[in-house]
Amino acid sequence: MPQFEPPAGVSTAAPATADHAPADADAGVAWADGAWARDRFPIFEHSVYLNSCSGGALSVDVAAAYHAYLSGRHDRGADWPAWLEVYEDVRGRLARLVGAAPDEVALGGSASAVLGPLASALEPTLARDRIVVTDLDFPTTAHIWRAQAARGFEVVTAEAPGGRLSLDRLTRLIDRRTRLVSLPLVCYRNGALSDVAAVADLARAAGAWVLVDAYQALGAVPVDLGKLGADFLLGGTAKYLLGSAGLGFLVVRRDLVAGLTPTQTGWFGQDDIFAMDHRHHRPAATARRFETGTPPVPSLYAAQAGLGLMDRVGVARTWAHVATLTERLKAGAAALGATLATPAAADGHGALIAIRAVDDAALVARLAARGVITSSRDGNVRVSPHFYNNADDIDACLDALAAERALLA
Repeated sequence: MPQFEPPAGVSTAAPATADHAPADADAGVAWADGAWARDRFPIFEHSVYLNSCSGGALSVDVAAAYHAYLSGRHDRGADWPAWLEVYEDVRGRLARLVGAAPDEVALGGSASAVLGPLASALEPTLARDRIVVTDLDFPTTAHIWRAQAARGFEVVTAEAPGGRLSLDRLTRLIDRRTRLVSLPLVCYRNGALSDVAAVADLARAAGAWVLVDAYQALGAVPVDLGKLGADFLLGGTAKYLLGSAGLGFLVVRRDLVAGLTPTQTGWFGQDDIFAMDHRHHRPAATARRFETGTPPVPSLYAAQAGLGLMDRVGVARTWAHVATLTERLKAGAAALGATLATPAAADGHGALIAIRAVDDAALVARLAARGVITSSRDGNVRVSPHFYNNADDIDACLDALAAERALLA
């Protein structure tokens, strides 16, 4: 099999964990300005990558992890002991990331794959038959919750005027009939940061549960399930967690697990995975009951490597670094006369800044032709830096926007 060759001078050894960070990570050196971090992402050899909101840049670490999986398949075939070790390591890393315990984490092939079983465990009653979603939700959460209308739930939408959630509107929708409120921590369209804790307070007062979709925040914004006050957290590793597509996860508060029995299930949702007992359905006592079939093993390897990098850098440091870059971007965009779809206040958004465009797809294509990689949603160009970006990247993006000023709204 062809061997993976990393860029010269870059090790493919597993990155250090948070407890064993390299000396330069603790010494305050310019870790994000071309030192070890940036050199691990080959895309910067030819492009300015500012599209982590769609997918984190591919590191040599993740590429090497895929290679390790493939090498194991050639050497050992179906190596379940090794796979399960990675499976549980990833579960533990994700739990630590959000302030949960490993037994509160379910893994699956996507966010949809773990949210579906949770939805199947909710039963409408005369007293609790309402689900509240928002205009900021990512389609997969909105679609899954809207599908529950066929099972007897009333699904209502909290509008978001100006791209921000209105607590007044939510107050009118969250009442004693509400079973669950679903909202994103960071909106995928405009980067708006939701006040999840305030919504959780409203829900708790009405006896309702809260699910927070943190996919667009994890890795770039510090997330603590307890501080948010949410009952469930949804996420995945393809974006700022630097894995790749193919792994989603659900966190379920431990005291809620036993009372929720999903009807959408599979052999990895059973108490004893390898019992192979097709005559009985015995859900796991932990959040693993929300898992279904064989886990996406290659994606677990990629997730382990990406999470290793994030352990090494740290989410808090990433958040502080990205904040300086987004402030630079917002100031530069204002100087160009551009209009932001993102809330302007520093505490009003995540790592994603959305800029209005006359033709967002055309502007993204023009920027790409100039070597600046972004993406578009809802009439906006999305620019999303990570720890591997620097001020020069932001300036290159602003220069490209200035050259294409006619496409700015």
